Amino acid sequence: MELYQLRSFAAIAELGQLTRAAEKLHVSQPAVSAQLKALEEKLGLTLFERTASGMVLTAPGARLLKEAEKVLAA
Repeated sequence: MELYQLRSFAAIAELGQLTRAAEKLHVSQPAVSAQLKALEEKLGLTLFERTASGMVLTAPGARLLKEAEKVLAA
């Protein structure tokens, strides 16, 4: 797990959309999507539910967000 993956994950959780997260992070949307996919595969978890209105954290995603926020704040 890399810091850039945690940053992308936290931005998606905050903004609810890959495109907005990419804009905030100043990277392309496919890059953010790939980072999220790699993180989910590494952890073996689904972190977001993809809905028509955006991305919604799953229960494991919410638990990871709490820890990711601690790491990113340090």
